[in-house]
Amino acid sequence: MGNNLLKGKRGIIFGALNPDSIAWKVAERAYEEGATLTLTNTPVALRMGETKALAEKLNTKVIGADATNVDDLKKLFTESIEFLGGKIDFVLHSIGMSPNVRKERHYSDLDYNYLDKTLDVSAISFHKILQTARKLDAINEWGSVVALSYVAAQRTFFGYNDMADAKSLLESIARSFGYIYGREKRVRVNTISQSPTMTTAGSGVKGFDRLLDFAERMSPLGNASGDECADYCITLFSDLTRKVTMQNLFNDGGFSNMGMSLRALQQYEKGLYTDESTGKRSKDHSWD
Repeated sequence: MGNNLLKGKRGIIFGALNPDSIAWKVAERAYEEGATLTLTNTPVALRMGETKALAEKLNTKVIGADATNVDDLKKLFTESIEFLGGKIDFVLHSIGMSPNVRKERHYSDLDYNYLDKTLDVSAISFHKILQTARKLDAINEWGSVVALSYVAAQRTFFGYNDMADAKSLLESIARSFGYIYGREKRVRVNTISQSPTMTTAGSGVKGFDRLLDFAERMSPLGNASGDECADYCITLFSDLTRKVTMQNLFNDGGFSNMGMSLRALQQYEKGLYTDESTGKRSKDHSWD
């Protein structure tokens, strides 16, 4: 049941591939809260995913666009404004992809052509979206633009690879463009650093299941789900957060402020003193 937090607002959602996608959940929540919106993804993603089914559910349309292509973005904003009947109030950037991760290239042995693709798709596309919207004057005053990030922008995580570089750049773009857009048009630009979430993109990271477990044990409140991330996005799209901009906001159950939790320590200790050949503990080293 919605509370009409977005009643009368218009939005564009990038990256709703299937029901596991955070963008999919955000689109559903925005619609529940009274918004009208358009959905967009690359043509290949639209062929592989289920975005058209979501569009039917939300009584809207899908506009194919490559977020790295400025001409596509111009068409997207223009068609969205025409279809929705006015300028845009909120945008979600939920886009990320690394060929180096997919090809299991070690961070110390990156393919630089792949790296260029990672940065363009996962971060520079955010700048292109913002720049295109500003030049077209496509976003209303007090509008809100949100991109999804991850704590690997600040801390090193094994296996996250060049996506960490992309997330760092993404957050920098939010700050730099947030100043310009805020000063000129009162448009807010923020990133949400979400808990590891089992999406199509996330599952491509090596050892992701173990990362999920580790984050769950480390976080006082546990991992934030995709649905909970969608709720947070709605607050940032709403008028309740008019003075929040240029921020990287953690929605991770407290993980980002933890050093070591008891649950994580106990699991580590259990593994440390277990005989791998027998599966039994060699001796009791419990700290309880």
